[in-house]
Amino acid sequence: MRDRIILLVEDNADDEALTLRALKKNNITNKIVVARDGVEALDYLFGTGQYADRDTTVQPELVLLDLMLPKVDGFEVLKRLRTDQRTKLLSVVILTSSKEQQDIVNGYGLGANSYVRKPVDFQHFVDAVSQLGLYWLVLNERPSADLRNGS
Repeated sequence: MRDRIILLVEDNADDEALTLRALKKNNITNKIVVARDGVEALDYLFGTGQYADRDTTVQPELVLLDLMLPKVDGFEVLKRLRTDQRTKLLSVVILTSSKEQQDIVNGYGLGANSYVRKPVDFQHFVDAVSQLGLYWLVLNERPSADLRNGS
């Protein structure tokens, strides 16, 4: 069986460490791939750049996407995901500290499956990650890989 991957797209080292710690604390044992900017995320998903040798038929179960990223922001990453046949059905949760209503509207407008504001308190963050993991990795039904890839 292939690894069930979570792609964490996060440029802040503290938020990355917090997210990884919260996933571990909740016994989420999926393989975690971290992309630290929008270009790296797109390279991973589409098998370009440093990920040119990656098997792109294996896509993440879940993308946790920050919005405020260097090089290419989270909105542009989401837009490119949704316009490509190979990635348009990926589960994408925007995980950000932004409280801007326009960011919420734009995120959903571009096809985000969910928008979660990062809690400041670690225990609240652990609880939020637990709920994300339960819903997106256990309860949520996704199309099979063959259907997602148009086979």
